[in-house]
Amino acid sequence: MKSSLSRSVSIVGVGCTRMGTLTKSPWLAGLTESELFAWASLEAMKDAGLEGKDIDILFHGQIGNVSFSRLLNPAAAYQDWVGMHGKPCIHHEEACGTGYVGFNLAVMAVASGACDIALTGGVEVLSTVADSRKPSHMREEASHAFKIGEIADILADPTYSRFPSNIIHNSLFEYPPTDYMERYGITLEQFDDMCNALAIQARRASSRHPLAFYQTEIETIAREAGYDDAMEYLRQDAYNRKTSKYYRKLHSFATTDGAAAVIVCTTEIAKKLKQQPIEVLGISGASMDTRHPRNEEKITEISIRQVYEKTGVKPEEIDLFQTQDLEIFDQIDSAEIAGYLPKGEGWQAALNGVTGFDGDRPINTNGGRSGFGHPYAASGLADVGEVVQQMRGQCGARQVKKLPETALLRGIGGGQNATAAILRTVQ
Repeated sequence: MKSSLSRSVSIVGVGCTRMGTLTKSPWLAGLTESELFAWASLEAMKDAGLEGKDIDILFHGQIGNVSFSRLLNPAAAYQDWVGMHGKPCIHHEEACGTGYVGFNLAVMAVASGACDIALTGGVEVLSTVADSRKPSHMREEASHAFKIGEIADILADPTYSRFPSNIIHNSLFEYPPTDYMERYGITLEQFDDMCNALAIQARRASSRHPLAFYQTEIETIAREAGYDDAMEYLRQDAYNRKTSKYYRKLHSFATTDGAAAVIVCTTEIAKKLKQQPIEVLGISGASMDTRHPRNEEKITEISIRQVYEKTGVKPEEIDLFQTQDLEIFDQIDSAEIAGYLPKGEGWQAALNGVTGFDGDRPINTNGGRSGFGHPYAASGLADVGEVVQQMRGQCGARQVKKLPETALLRGIGGGQNATAAILRTVQ
C-alpha cells in the first residue's frame, strides 16, 4: 500500500509524561507547563535519537493556555525548553481533539516539503490556575465551578445559542446511545453492562501502563469492597453512580495534567534513525459546529471514509483501533462507523472481551480516557504514541496478541473536530 501523501512521512519518536494532577500526584508536584512539555518532547527526541537542533518546526497544542495557565503565546515560551530556540513554532487549539489535529499538522508540514522533521506536542495543567503576576509554579487549585462552568460555556459558537456545545447533543439529549439502542433493540441493562465491561477492560489495560493515571484493576477494587464479580460491583450506584440516563461515573473520562509529543519526518530520513519507522499512509479531518445534531457521528463518518478512500486500505486490514472515548461507548460507536466492528455487534463484542487489549479486535490498549486519563490537548498524541509502541511490540504486559501492521486512529474534540489517520509498519 502506497502513502496518499505528497511524500512519505513516518513517525520516529514518541514521548509522554506520567498522568496525574499537580495537586495530588507526587511525581508532578511543583512542575510547570513548560517542564511537562519538555518532559514529553525530550522523551520523544530520545526515542528518535534526535536533538532539538535537528528538528525544523514545533507545533504546540494547549486548550487551557489562557484560562488555566494565563499564557497568551505558549509555543514561543516553550521552544527554549526543548532546544529549539529560534525555530518556527505554532500554537493551536481544537478542544479535546487538539493532539490529533496537531499530529495532522506536523504530517502535512513534512509531506508538503515545507520541512523534513517536525515535533508536535500537547500539554495541559487543568487542576490548578496560574496567576499572571506570579511565577507559573505558584498556582491555586481550580474550582469545580470554573472547570465545568466557565470552560463548558465557551465551547460553543454563541452567535445563535448560548448552550454549551456538545453537552447538549451528547450529554443532555445523548443521541449516540439513544440511537444505538433503538436501532439494534438493546435494553438499558444491556447497554449498562456493555459500558461496565468496557470500563473493566480499560482499567486492565491502564494498570499495565506505567504512565497511566489509574494503576489498579476494577476486579481488585471490587474484591476489596466484598464483590467477587466486578460487573456486579459496577452495577451498584453506591460505587459507580449514575451520572445520566445511560452513563455512570466510571464510563467517563478522567481529567488529568500531563503532556505528550510525537516526532515525524520523511520516511527516507526515518530509515536512518534508531527506531523502526511507522509510516503515515494517510490523514483526514472534518468539522461541524455543535449546533448540528449528531455532528460527532457525521464528521467521524466523513473523516474515516476519506482516509480509507485516500489510502485504499479496507476496514478488514485494520489490526488495531485507537479512538477518543470521552464516554466509553464512543469506542463501540466509532469502531462500528469505521467498519472495525460489524454494525450492531460491537456491544456484544465488548461483553465478550473481544475489544480488550488481549482480544481479537483490540481498542484503546492504553486504557482510553477512563483508564489512561485525559490531559485534553495531549490525549491525541498519547494515543499516537500508544499505537506506535504497539506496532513496534514495545508494550509489555498490555501488548496485543498479534503484532499490528496497520492501525487506525479516530480523534474528536469538542464534538466539532474529527480526524482519522492510518499507520503502517515500514518493512
